[in-house]
Amino acid sequence: MKDIIQKLDLAEETAGRLEWLAEYGKDPEGGVSRLLYTKEWVEGQHALKEWMEAEGLEARFDEIGNLYGTLKGKNTDETVLTGSHVDTVKNGGRFDGAYGIIAGILALKYLKKHFGEPLRNIEVVSMAEEEGSRFPYSFWGSKNIVGLAKREDVEDIKDFDGVPFVEAMNNAGFGFRDESKGPREDLKAFVEVHVEQGSVLETEKIPVAVVNNIVGQRRYTVELIGEANHAGTTPMGYRKDAVFAASQMIHEIISMARETGDPLVTTVGKFEAQPNIVNVVPGKAIFTIDVRHTDKEAILSFTEKMTARMQEISKEHEVEMNIDLWMDEDPVPMDPKVVELIEKQCRENGLNYKVMHSGAGHDSQIFAPVVPTAMLFVPSLKGISHNPAEFTEPKDVAEGVKGLIGALYELGYK
Repeated sequence: MKDIIQKLDLAEETAGRLEWLAEYGKDPEGGVSRLLYTKEWVEGQHALKEWMEAEGLEARFDEIGNLYGTLKGKNTDETVLTGSHVDTVKNGGRFDGAYGIIAGILALKYLKKHFGEPLRNIEVVSMAEEEGSRFPYSFWGSKNIVGLAKREDVEDIKDFDGVPFVEAMNNAGFGFRDESKGPREDLKAFVEVHVEQGSVLETEKIPVAVVNNIVGQRRYTVELIGEANHAGTTPMGYRKDAVFAASQMIHEIISMARETGDPLVTTVGKFEAQPNIVNVVPGKAIFTIDVRHTDKEAILSFTEKMTARMQEISKEHEVEMNIDLWMDEDPVPMDPKVVELIEKQCRENGLNYKVMHSGAGHDSQIFAPVVPTAMLFVPSLKGISHNPAEFTEPKDVAEGVKGLIGALYELGYK
């Protein structure tokens, strides 16, 4: 196995296929826009289906548009699944999601070539949607596979142009799954390969990571209501300045996060002041907070202290505060046995790797509660993602494919 993997020259082929898929949805601004159920999405999925079939895989769509390519095994009642999402953000990059699909097809191609029929099915999936970029719903592809998606979740939603979700789905040639049937019971493991979307691997000059955890997230919108007043005639001591109160809160939130240290991260990413005029004391401030950690209790502890301190500051400044907690996602651990198995293959095949957590959400977090799941990462240049500048060196995307080949061999042939 080691000799075969080390001799594989996958850099040019993998990079070439990523460029090929990026043609479907190529954006005039330089990136890729392949949103769910658009013309570009449909063309991309059908092009992938043709490629799967050309590699000798059995290709098919499910009801909602997830695309599967199967390398049939001796035991067809068990399936090892790999893949990622085919959709992008608007004017996104060539690697996010797409790399996991390309890597999966190439892995099956070389497993078939060198090892023939596996013990159990090995399948690559090009999932319909993960990003939530066109409609206000995310993980449509993976949630349908595991039986979480519901018809009523999307029946009344529309995109920014007013196109109903159901109309777009039907026009693309798809419909709802039969919810009377349960989720698939043949899945024995899921392995997703993805670009890191961070700078850890690039900084440490390590080409591959085995992911052992996906962080939990809490997101808030905070509204502070003070009193707008004249900037020249209102003495400093009489002011109820919403921006001043917000600035103190933000300073203390970030300071608390720095003091807590890794793996906790906290971000204030959006800020608005009203009336936003040079000579008026701000009467209102609105900002967002994003808190992430690999441990649920750590997130709860930090956010409880954070909100308590914010309450104190609002009273000190005599401003009213409204806090909306609109996302509360628990951390999702990967399956220890699958993580250990992938590590074993990386060691045996001479891959330079590390174990780390994911600071971003992925389809794997949907699979993990019901199917033994793990992930592989490859570096992202400067950590850039969701951007036309998203890039991973060909030699690194090749190492990720090698890691996946080893993982699927262990899961599918033994």
